[in-house]
Amino acid sequence: MRKLLPVPLCLLAFLPVFLPVFAVVFTRKTGAQPSRSRPAPSRILPPSSSFRFPENQRFVYSAEWHRLNAGIATIVFERTPSGEHLRATAATSGMTSKIYPVHITSDARIEPRTFCTLAIFRHSQEGSRRVDRRVVFDYSSARSRVEETDLVTGRQRRLEFDIPPCVTDIVSGFFYASSLNLAPGLTETFPVSEGGKTSEVRIEVEGRDTVKVPWGAFTALRARAEPVSGPLSERMGGLTVWFTDDGRRIPVKIAARLAFATLGFELERIEPAAGAK
Repeated sequence: MRKLLPVPLCLLAFLPVFLPVFAVVFTRKTGAQPSRSRPAPSRILPPSSSFRFPENQRFVYSAEWHRLNAGIATIVFERTPSGEHLRATAATSGMTSKIYPVHITSDARIEPRTFCTLAIFRHSQEGSRRVDRRVVFDYSSARSRVEETDLVTGRQRRLEFDIPPCVTDIVSGFFYASSLNLAPGLTETFPVSEGGKTSEVRIEVEGRDTVKVPWGAFTALRARAEPVSGPLSERMGGLTVWFTDDGRRIPVKIAARLAFATLGFELERIEPAAGAK
């Protein structure tokens, strides 16, 4: 990848995304400039029959910014009658929380046969802002419908945007990437939307590394992702993501280079999700 979606700390967002939250916050402040490469054709590929969503597991990531403990992000997948359900949380801590406190909860519904995101529900607290946002992707009409409520002022907004036949969102996009046939040399471009205008993200698998994170040491596939068009390319730089080089393809480490520092996520642990059997 040449630069990935810095994720809202939800990771996530990468997390993966994950780097959903922190990367967005710090990129806004540092003004990192992305490249303007022309995007390749983009698509969401259905997962192979061997792919399994990591259900009933809680992924816990620590975030570090400028050598400071910046916060914690978590991700949980659960199968529900309406599809696959991804719940991500992100919260700053320590000195970072004093500078700019962030707490975000994001829920995404995913169609497991196609990996298309069906809806996103997000509650965000960033500094003094409190916002609820609901996005529904209506593929039958090729439109996304956004409802946003400012919980401080009471102001509400309703918007609609064109969408392609299938999109992923920032956090789910990390796991969409892990569903691909990742191998050195692979390049794919796929559409990403948080409800507004669609962005195109290119992922390139550069090689293999040995990485050590709190969860353990692994041989990992190193991939770089870059938003090459759309709103993400205007406000975000890129990411490097390390996926375990095994059948699980777990994103264990993420690094986003900003103007004067690196925002990083490392997998602290995987534990049973609350209520998992």
